[in-house]
Order: sequence, then C-alpha cells, then structure tokens
Amino acid sequence: MSTVRRPLKSLGQNFLMDNNVVDKIIRSAALEPGDSVLEIGPGRGALTEHLVRQVGRLLLVEYDHALADSLSCSYGDNQQVTVVDGDILAVDLDALLEGGGRSWKVIANLPYNISTQVLFRLMDVRRRVARMVLMLQKEVADRLVAQPDCSDYGVTTVLLGLWFDMRREFIVPPGCFHPRPKVDSAVVSFVPLAEPRVEVGNEQVFRRVVKGAFAMRRKTLSNCLKKTGLAAPDALAQVLNDCGINGQRRGETLSLDEFAALSRLLSALAV
Repeated sequence: MSTVRRPLKSLGQNFLMDNNVVDKIIRSAALEPGDSVLEIGPGRGALTEHLVRQVGRLLLVEYDHALADSLSCSYGDNQQVTVVDGDILAVDLDALLEGGGRSWKVIANLPYNISTQVLFRLMDVRRRVARMVLMLQKEVADRLVAQPDCSDYGVTTVLLGLWFDMRREFIVPPGCFHPRPKVDSAVVSFVPLAEPRVEVGNEQVFRRVVKGAFAMRRKTLSNCLKKTGLAAPDALAQVLNDCGINGQRRGETLSLDEFAALSRLLSALAV
C-alpha cells in the first residue's frame, strides 16, 4: 500500500522502507496463523501488508486521519482487519483488546516523541498481551535493558522490568526510514510475566518510590525519597535502615529487589 503524501514532522513520522527489517520484525514476533495482532501506527502499511497474510485478526490504530482512511480503503473488505482512526494515547485500549484472553501480540514502529508514554499504556494492558515487538529510538531501548549503576538505568528500566522480560533484538540504522531520523533505532521484544518479578506491596507506592528516586539524579536517595511525601524523615530513615540501604546512595544504584523492599515497607506505613 502506498500514499504520495509526505511524512508529517509534527507527528514524528519516519516510515520504514527496508523489507529486510520488516522480515526481521515479523520473525521476532513469532507469529502463528491464529494470532490476534495490534499494530500501532501502521502508517503506509510496510508491516501491515505482511501481517494481514499471516495472522487471524489484525487491529490497526492510526492517528493520521489520511493514512487511516487509506488503510480503510485497502482493507475495508477484509473481515480480519479493523482500522481505528485514533490516538493510541487516548483510545480505550483495554476495551479494544477485550475478548480472547491474554492472546494479543503488539507490533509497532513508535514515534520517538511518544514512545515512553505508549510503553506505559501497554504496561497497563499487559494481561491481554502475549508478546510485543516494538521499534524504538536506540536510546530508549538502551534504557529498557540497562543494568543498575549506569546512566541509561532509570524509571522505565525498573517499572517495565517488574512486569516484562525485555530483549533488544537488533539495531536499525537511519537509512532504513523515510525521512531518515538523526539517530539509530532498535527493535525490542517484550514478554509479559504472569506475576510481578518481585513483590512490591502497593504498586502505586512502588511507582512513586521509583520515580522519586530518579527525579533528582545528583541527589542522594534519602533526599529524593523525602520529596515523595511517603513517610516522615525519621520513618524514612528507619525504612532505609531496615532494608539495609545506605540513604547516601543514588537511585540509579538500586536493583529492582531493593526498590521492591523499600516499596513493601513504605506500603505498610501507608496502611
């Protein structure tokens, strides 16, 4: 499928043009004939035209109205395909994926400017998902698979690491897109876990702890956590001591297990 309209910079559109990369994404998704697949931002349909031949059900969510119309014209007679003209950050994603249990696979070439927001939206519907294969800016991909005590390690590493096994599959250079982005991209696969990797107590408290710990990366963990308002300074000092964590450390040095231990004790204080 094709369209002559040029990509819109305002929407962060960089259309995938390399069939070898398309094939590698399809292989990474480990598709089966009966799969239900959500493709986010199908654009001109470089992936779509392959997916429609290989899966049982295809849901396309496209924000660009002109491209959504083009997709509807191309696949309107195909009962397997549903085109949603809408914003993936605004649609009721849980309702769209309702039915069929935990069976959806998600494939996307995500615009750089909304990729982190989309990741968190997908995390919230993880129970409906079997696998995700997402194209991201390489910098974002590096953060997702980073280890503690390095500059790439951050909020997305910890929060998504609680619920997903994540693997960087391969790098995609700028020349594979039109227009060419200024940076490399990377394809990352995500496999949702049936249970969190570690018990965190109240997950909302866990998110506040993690976000607070990274809010001021040059500040000590103790000072960062005081800003969250989760505990009085004396109680917070006791929690850190009970977890065996030196409050003079920085958030980027903590493992997922250490964040979870903090969260469990702070959750208990909030009850």
